[in-house]
Amino acid sequence: MATIQNVRGTKDILPNEIYKWQKLEEIARNVSEKYGYKELRTPIFEKTEVFSRGVGEGTDIVNKEMYTFADRGNESLTLRPEQTAALVRSVIQNNLLAENPVQRLYYLGSYFRYERPQKGRLREFHQYGIECLNSAFPESDVEVICLAISFINQLEIKDFKLNLNSIGNEQSRANYKKILIDFLNSHKNNLSEESKNRLEINPLRVLDSKNPADIEIVKNAPNILDSLDDESLNHFNIVKNLLDILQINYTVNPTLVRGLDYYSHTVFEFQSTHLGAQDAFGGGGRYNSLFTELGGKETPSVGFAMGIERLLLILEKIGNTPQENNTEIMIIFSDEKHIDFAMKVSDIVRNKLGKSCLMDLNRRSMKSQLREANKLGVRLALIIGDEEVAKESITVKYMQENKDQCFMRIEELEGVF
Repeated sequence: MATIQNVRGTKDILPNEIYKWQKLEEIARNVSEKYGYKELRTPIFEKTEVFSRGVGEGTDIVNKEMYTFADRGNESLTLRPEQTAALVRSVIQNNLLAENPVQRLYYLGSYFRYERPQKGRLREFHQYGIECLNSAFPESDVEVICLAISFINQLEIKDFKLNLNSIGNEQSRANYKKILIDFLNSHKNNLSEESKNRLEINPLRVLDSKNPADIEIVKNAPNILDSLDDESLNHFNIVKNLLDILQINYTVNPTLVRGLDYYSHTVFEFQSTHLGAQDAFGGGGRYNSLFTELGGKETPSVGFAMGIERLLLILEKIGNTPQENNTEIMIIFSDEKHIDFAMKVSDIVRNKLGKSCLMDLNRRSMKSQLREANKLGVRLALIIGDEEVAKESITVKYMQENKDQCFMRIEELEGVF
């Protein structure tokens, strides 16, 4: 019978890799909590309308990439393709804004999009992100960007670029869309088929095209910043001024629009040359109308998300992969008649001394056990033989340092650590 393989576009995270994920997640949690953000977890699937209404019918995610299915009650459900819309649904449903006027939330999880699998972009992928809810002021945009940069710095990623733009408020975007549509229609014959479709549904997305011909056309497109009204321009200027005060480097990129319908005002993206052509590893922006799209009251908010797989690729490229924490201690016993005593010692080490500990479960020879201890890089081997059992003692062998060993009673073990 043939073995069953994993689904295309998914990947097992094996024990020899998981420590990298755990370290990255630990840093994400620590940075988030330093800024006062608390974790929120939502179900892995939602009612489809959470994403069709929240993300937007005209987006690639909704049109092409969602894993949507009918359950046994014939209700349309979707594996979450992103977190923000699901998080907003939860905040509305659980009335979290009644608890605090500003909600600071972060998340870590897996997400699903049906697209062509490639390095750093799988059909099941993982993200870390934060959302700052119910502040309309530009300082909340800057706090979110600062948190993102603090996280990147904690990972010791130095060679990255912050792209920044404003797509303005609803009126500014409406004015700009008219100008942009006129410009794109004059070049319509030379646009890619995908951009021709976007022109009809969401013309701003044409600015984000990766097609070389589209990129050349877009170079001469009207600048969205020229269409910002006073409110939008003032918001963007304060964001830039605060970033300047904090000495955070950024590049204003007028073609940056992000891929989701709910964005307004500030948008931003982080790029790394270590990722090749698909160089973005995170980004976000402000969204002021998403709550109303999902049945809540207007709640101005801002957030970002970063791809865990892409961050790990960058860390691998720069040679800064987190180091695995090796098991500290291994119990080595010479005969199966010593198993009772070995189990007693392992229990003391784990539960009284709080140290990680392994014990052989295949009743192998002492030589084989010591060979495994060396292979695993354990610091100490606690050796048990006839004399040790008779005297309620163990022999401590230092495996990594001077290779010395000493004989001691069990109650003296604490002094070794």
